[in-house]
Amino acid sequence: MSAVTRPIPSVVPRRKSSKKALRLVLRYVLLFSVLIFAVFPFVWTFAIAITDKRAGTSIYDFPASLFPKAVTLNNFIEVYRTFELGKYVWNSISITALTVIGTLIVSALAAYPLARFRFPGKHIIFAIIVATLVLPGETTFIVNTLTLKKMGLLGTHLGVVIPTIAGAFGIFLMRQAFLSVPTALLEAARLDGAGEMTILTRIMLPLTKPSLAALGIFTLVGTWNAYFWPMLVLSAAPDKAPLSVAVLRLKGQFNYDPFNIAAGSLIMMLPVLLVFLAAQRYFMKGMEGAVK
Repeated sequence: MSAVTRPIPSVVPRRKSSKKALRLVLRYVLLFSVLIFAVFPFVWTFAIAITDKRAGTSIYDFPASLFPKAVTLNNFIEVYRTFELGKYVWNSISITALTVIGTLIVSALAAYPLARFRFPGKHIIFAIIVATLVLPGETTFIVNTLTLKKMGLLGTHLGVVIPTIAGAFGIFLMRQAFLSVPTALLEAARLDGAGEMTILTRIMLPLTKPSLAALGIFTLVGTWNAYFWPMLVLSAAPDKAPLSVAVLRLKGQFNYDPFNIAAGSLIMMLPVLLVFLAAQRYFMKGMEGAVK
């Protein structure tokens, strides 16, 4: 009698599953490492800000400084009262709100004809606008400062806002969003007698809300954290400076309190961080539309 041969189980599927599991583990390790690298400065700043300075803890005693012996909110109260950060917070809100509104209006008005109108030199104009993205902002500081001086806007919030609202990124983002709107909707609206402004406000803008939200968030974060340009324009009016400029005054020649500096930094970071976390899904949708 011949012996019955049994099939040898294949080890190929097991090897494939092991490689797949290994790749998954490596992927999570990489992502977790990036997360730690990104979050660590904020965590350390937060730990210093809530540390009671009277406990004798040194910020340079690492990693002990990550775990405060005594927790307090006095650092926030002290820095807010001593340096009158309240008025600087309102200055930041004023500058940021004007910049966001102005950027959305200018970007939409400039992007609509570039996306939907036909006129000679349209592509050349758009190419020149996009080309300005590669130029650092510092190249325009001298010209803008001299222009604002002639206009009498130095030392004002409008002087900070006006040169920044016509940005190439905003025009590019909104143009890409307008190109994604079906042409049939525009033709139907024109047949019904709608003007271009009506089409822009009633059709284009409602259909591109994610891109508007993404541009608004991007502008908000950049304006809130901007330092050099507001400092330059408002150097003659320090009481009108935004929070990003005022926080640096916490570290002066005769004043150096790392606990107050950390508290002031958190006061500056938290508002824009909360706004971004609350609206991040709109930001991602808008950026996806721009990529397409």
